[in-house]
Amino acid sequence: MERFNGYFGQFGGSYVPESLKEVLLDLENIFYKYREDEEYLKELGYYFKQYVGRESPLYYANRLTKHVGGAKIYLKREDLNHTGAHKINNALGQVLLAKRSNKKKIIAETGAGQHGVATATVCALFGMDCTIYMGAVDVERQEHNVFRMKILGADVIPVHDGNATLKEAVDKALEDFVLNSKDTFYLMGSAVGPHPYPVMVREFQSIIGKETKKQILEQEGRLPDYLIACVGGGSNAIGLFYPFVDNKTVKMVGVEPAGKGINSGFHAASISGGEVDIIHGFKSYALDESKVNIYSIAAGLDYPGVGPEHSYYKDIGRIKYDTITDKEAMEAFHKLSKLEGIIPALESSHAVSYGIELASTLSKDKIVIINLSGRGDKDMNQIMGMNNKRI
Repeated sequence: MERFNGYFGQFGGSYVPESLKEVLLDLENIFYKYREDEEYLKELGYYFKQYVGRESPLYYANRLTKHVGGAKIYLKREDLNHTGAHKINNALGQVLLAKRSNKKKIIAETGAGQHGVATATVCALFGMDCTIYMGAVDVERQEHNVFRMKILGADVIPVHDGNATLKEAVDKALEDFVLNSKDTFYLMGSAVGPHPYPVMVREFQSIIGKETKKQILEQEGRLPDYLIACVGGGSNAIGLFYPFVDNKTVKMVGVEPAGKGINSGFHAASISGGEVDIIHGFKSYALDESKVNIYSIAAGLDYPGVGPEHSYYKDIGRIKYDTITDKEAMEAFHKLSKLEGIIPALESSHAVSYGIELASTLSKDKIVIINLSGRGDKDMNQIMGMNNKRI
């Protein structure tokens, strides 16, 4: 792999204190040293297959397709991975780097809790100390995942600052990392943060797109017309999209959370509603929190920034970014559950909603692949608490 300078056009970089730059350079060196190391890749491949359960299926959603009456709809079933989401792919890749760095203390941030669960899981697997920072609001609405993390042996620390959601959890994790970087490995959960995290997370998540390309060629004999994925920080989306970037016939759509409406002041659509800024040590599209309440029904999407690679693809026009509201996501959540017997995560429901609407406008010979990035078990308490009469 060619050494990467940390920038996607103007986006990315490493805007961090001098004390952290050396640590990040060490991490970059370790990543590039082992990324093509035969022993490392063999170990990662073993855990992907025997522990995670990869490859995940590419499922033709027959009833949903018939209901829509348009393009064929396929679902990339990352919800079937061990721990219930795509997050385990990156957690395994990074923890194996921590193991080779001789670091036994792992810290992480989490929003919906899936990255926290994945991190706690791999720490249990390799006998490492684990601390998870989580916004107090998310701790409450993701009680199920908090309990899972604690069962796995993690110390979950609620963060009460600001909006008490994902951004504040990242703030605290970065503070910890700055103070304790000599013996601590920060296992970043999304394709955000200072270099080398965005490229590193993308590489570990690109297993999604690599499998998808192989599977659709086996099943349909050609590449899809569209790829759809939800975007908060953007790791599941960049994992699906990246292996298809050079396939110009494949259109790609990243679906951001419009919350209560893109003009309501309550959303987390960083690309659609933000401006270029520096956040958490990198440059990307980001929201001005003095103007927008960072909000989404999906805890894993309410982040005020987005991965720098997504920002770059937006600017060059390679990927389209659009939005879905809470209400639209909830409708898709129920539709997929009742038509296919698959309960999606609220994050993934944003992509499902957009994919359903898009497929309905296309002819039956077209193919749409939706990344089902996680399952909805974690959201049951939240949905029951909403007293939704449709359940």
